[in-house]
Amino acid sequence: MSLKFFDKLSQNFIEFLNDKEDYNVIINVENAEKSFTAHSNLSQNFIEFLNDKEDYNVIINVENAEKSFTAHSNVLKYRSSYFRQELENIQPNEKNIKIITKPSVSSNIFDAILKYIYGGIVNLEKVETRFIFDLMLIANEFELEELSRKLETILIEDKASWLKTHFSFVYRTIFVKENFKDLENFCNDIVVKYPNLIFDSSDFNSLPESALVSLLKRDDLQMKEVEIWDFVIKWGISQNPILPTNLGDWTEENFLTLKTTLQQCLPHIRYFHITNIESYDKIRPYKKILDEQLWEDINQQMAAPDRPIKSIILPARLVLFTELPPRVNEQKQIFSTIISDDHAAEISSWIDHKTVNYSTKNIPFKFELVLCGTRDGLNPQTFWKLCHGHAHTVTVAKVKGTDEIIGGYNPLEWDNSVTHSQWMKTKNSFIFSLKNGNVQNSILSRVKKIKHAILNANKSDQKICGPYFGYGFSLYSEESNFSLDSFSFCDNSPNYYENRIKTSSDTFSIDNYEVFKVFRKS
Repeated sequence: MSLKFFDKLSQNFIEFLNDKEDYNVIINVENAEKSFTAHSNLSQNFIEFLNDKEDYNVIINVENAEKSFTAHSNVLKYRSSYFRQELENIQPNEKNIKIITKPSVSSNIFDAILKYIYGGIVNLEKVETRFIFDLMLIANEFELEELSRKLETILIEDKASWLKTHFSFVYRTIFVKENFKDLENFCNDIVVKYPNLIFDSSDFNSLPESALVSLLKRDDLQMKEVEIWDFVIKWGISQNPILPTNLGDWTEENFLTLKTTLQQCLPHIRYFHITNIESYDKIRPYKKILDEQLWEDINQQMAAPDRPIKSIILPARLVLFTELPPRVNEQKQIFSTIISDDHAAEISSWIDHKTVNYSTKNIPFKFELVLCGTRDGLNPQTFWKLCHGHAHTVTVAKVKGTDEIIGGYNPLEWDNSVTHSQWMKTKNSFIFSLKNGNVQNSILSRVKKIKHAILNANKSDQKICGPYFGYGFSLYSEESNFSLDSFSFCDNSPNYYENRIKTSSDTFSIDNYEVFKVFRKS
């Protein structure tokens, strides 16, 4: 798929033409009474202009100055107000060249940005969804609104499954940027129905204020109002670690600190839809962070509910479910940041050697989370500590920078007490790659060398070795950093498993991994 933006491109270069500064050619003609549009040729001509390495006057260094691009200042400033301002603040060197440094931008992303700026075309064929997401972020940073908005639409309309699979990452990223209203609404439409995804997450306290406020404004947030209050207080306190742990030790200044932190949140609490007992138990201890009139009205509501009050009464939130979704710590079914219900159904069918996948409504197994890398840490020894003694486990890992989800099933116990690293024998283990985003088909690879199916590592090897399925799938760490996010591999060169689950034998990094204990439902 190629995105074409010829109208905007044409308009920008007409503005460039009408600017009477910085020209270096004068052409005298007669009878210039007719104009023509030729968008495709215009695009091709300027792509050739970009590729011509003569007459450039801008160098852009990306990827920590490991890669450089050449460009022309007039093209950049007429296509992007960001570059216009950037170039105005840079002094040229002795060769009259201005140098821009963007160390955090990848060369592939910037190459796409330049081709859009010069040619009005972005080629999205054979690119991963993460590339589209990152390109959208950089386009927004460079104030290329037309491109940013189009990519945002593509993600919502065509890549919704990827957004849901990477929900926590997407959610926090877009609210930090605060320019992606359609994506914000897309995510909030999910969160209001299933608030545990955010409010019960281990990193709730790091939620951007704008994201929290946007949820508090929603009339359809499916939570009890007193629970919302509790989470707002929790979030506010977490932003101020200097506050005393014991509320009885708080000073007037401490309450003022919390009030200031929550000044954007407090107006959106539906105070008058909280029961009297809940107001007394939950709100009263923090009454000093409320405006005096508001607390007086809440107090009056508890004692004399029929009397009129002066404060604004917000409407009760709409209840979309007859029963609110259970909190994470109350429900058996866990939410994964890596795999979906469809993935769990497919893995379950493989465990049972089924030729047809189970439906998501008929999964015979419960997936209980034992370890989450982003929650518990990526140190290899953490794996052996938390997974010791667990049998019938599924390990899944998200490959960094791609849509790939790979993993393995181990019916045996992980054992951290062996004195020598030992291969474990089983005919029922398997490794896999899951369909996801640009990955069109899942791959199942059952064990071939059953005597070398699983490796239990000794204490020494546990410093660098995580879950190890033959040489077909292994999460591994470099000795220099002892983190499983940097040195994993899916080689399978001795053919320990039937098929390779990753086309490349190179080592790769992961964003996260999870280990589930699998129980058959009674």
